[in-house]
Amino acid sequence: MEEILIISNYYPPEKGAAANRIEQLAQKLHHKNYQVSVLCPLGNYPKGQLFPEYKGKFSVTEQRENITVKRLWIYPSVSKNLLIRLLSVLSFSMSLFFYLLFEKTPKKIVVQSPPLLLSFISVFILSLKNKKIILNVSDLWPLAAIELNALKVNSLSHKFSLLLERYIYKNATVILGQSNEILTHIKSIFPEKQCFLYRNFPDHNISMNKIPLHFEISKNQPIKIFYAGLLGIAQGVYHMCQKIDLHGLNVELHLFGDGAERTQIEAFIFRQREQKIVFHGMMDRKALHETLASFDVAIVPLKTRIYGSVPSKIFEYTSLGFPILYFGGGEGGTIVEENNLGWVAEVGNFDELNLKIVEISKLTTGAINSIKNSVFETSKVTFNLSNQMDELIEIGVF
Repeated sequence: MEEILIISNYYPPEKGAAANRIEQLAQKLHHKNYQVSVLCPLGNYPKGQLFPEYKGKFSVTEQRENITVKRLWIYPSVSKNLLIRLLSVLSFSMSLFFYLLFEKTPKKIVVQSPPLLLSFISVFILSLKNKKIILNVSDLWPLAAIELNALKVNSLSHKFSLLLERYIYKNATVILGQSNEILTHIKSIFPEKQCFLYRNFPDHNISMNKIPLHFEISKNQPIKIFYAGLLGIAQGVYHMCQKIDLHGLNVELHLFGDGAERTQIEAFIFRQREQKIVFHGMMDRKALHETLASFDVAIVPLKTRIYGSVPSKIFEYTSLGFPILYFGGGEGGTIVEENNLGWVAEVGNFDELNLKIVEISKLTTGAINSIKNSVFETSKVTFNLSNQMDELIEIGVF
């Protein structure tokens, strides 16, 4: 059985899309007869505090569903203080640097990017050791940071990040990108680089009878739109809560997750109870999917259009039979429209978003179930992770 290592900044029991997609990759490689190990920090995300089982430990090696997980020391933080956040990044960076320098690693290694600094350290050491580096790019940094106003163009940090970006692209053996925009960007810098599309498709191993397609809704029960994921700056959920208009509609908005905007969102909901917004907090994936069984539509927002970004929630929730109300711009909107997965509103245009919600509010139970059935069938065929992995293995990516 061939060995392969995955280096990631996130891994379960941490929550969120980043941890889920890396676990998904690890599990699928295992099912394809690879001996998979993962290198990541001690669990701390999203609260920026070590989970109880990792407190007081410098490193931990554990088995999670046939995957060997090696966790290294980190000084965790989600502080808004730039110096403290930098210290947190540097702490794991140093742990990773010395581990890769002195410990034995497999010939093939998947490196997750971003974060840029961690992927740079990984690529730097692994290239010296002549490893096969499979760079998995899920977002374009520093470009995304510029679009989110987290970096200023031509600032020292921006120029430094550009150097790191070019280095990892140049020295990776092969590059996987979650969107065509990512591949186009990389090819514009290094035209000869081997690049392949790798969508973040889920694999729930679920059958049709587990999909909530034919549940009954009483006449007085509202249509339930839900958001489940990170409550961070990029998603703009707090701003969406302020701008969304559910007055007079047979619609509720339900929120699941945690992150930097959680306190603001909870305070807003407490003040604006007539808005029919319900906050449920963070749930583990299994419990969340069970809770969502009586829900109707998944909303996928982004604060601004981020070039290269395709939210994995599109694939996650269509695979469960939920149509998407997409509010993020870019390639994600194209995927929803071309595959008839739901509704698309122009990013940042809350008037259009509210019109789409009015349209959804007029749907009957039968119409909702028909849409859900169509979305599930499309997702099952079009967003097939096993087929995607088979194709990548066949052409020698892994």
